[in-house]
Amino acid sequence: MCGTCGCNITEGNKHLVEAGGKLQADGTLDILKNLLEQNDHTAAHNRQHFDQHQVLAINIMSSPGSGKTALLEATIKHLSSDFRIAVIEGDLETENDAERIRKQGVPAIQIETGTACHLDAHLIHKALHQLNLDEIDIVFIENVGNLVCPASFDLGQHFNVTLLSTTEGHDKPEKYPVIFRAADLMLITKQDLLEVLDDFDPDYAINCLRQLANPAPVITLSAKTAEGIDKWCQWVIEKINFQTDFSQAMFPQVNAPQINIPQVKSVSKGNVDDGESSKILVG
Repeated sequence: MCGTCGCNITEGNKHLVEAGGKLQADGTLDILKNLLEQNDHTAAHNRQHFDQHQVLAINIMSSPGSGKTALLEATIKHLSSDFRIAVIEGDLETENDAERIRKQGVPAIQIETGTACHLDAHLIHKALHQLNLDEIDIVFIENVGNLVCPASFDLGQHFNVTLLSTTEGHDKPEKYPVIFRAADLMLITKQDLLEVLDDFDPDYAINCLRQLANPAPVITLSAKTAEGIDKWCQWVIEKINFQTDFSQAMFPQVNAPQINIPQVKSVSKGNVDDGESSKILVG
């Protein structure tokens, strides 16, 4: 957590350090430590909320301009006929991305963070009060574009997805290890530009991820051409299966409506590097 860029205090947690707040009397180091503790407490509450409603929550992180919103637009087109989707958008200013998502016919909550370069669990908690989770199967959280701070804040998500655009450079996992080490899946985006870029090596990027001792699968795709989108969507479906089984086991009293989940047998290696095997098994 950074104590100089202003990211440690957000609209979601500032009430804790203001006059009369729970942490107001603490020293600077204690405040930073306790803010993270309070964030983790709220994140656990968010996760329990998702679990009780059998909702899968995916946190999408990357640098600005790597294609997060375009990925979500393509994902909605592929999955919205089978799943009920909602999106929480994080940006310092504007509702531009939320408006793009709403045009796809799904609810989108825009969080404007002001000076904060990441979302936190308190902000997500507020956004959840604007969504009816009984009518949602998947919540995608598009975090603020930043390769540093978002990795330090648990939001209550079930999985982290980190994007690496072909226009950024294949050594980003080396330079920003924390956010790539936290990834449950790495997506190499803007695959369609590889034919005109001679300085991005996907294998080098994957090797950098492996050097971080992260065995997460890697999918190369293009939201523009839709190449590889089916493999990404199959990964999402696999996680929906997992989350549904987990939630039903943890909260058997919750009788959520049955979801008609498409059964996908496997994904051939193609654009997928899973670190250990050549297939992603679903269902």
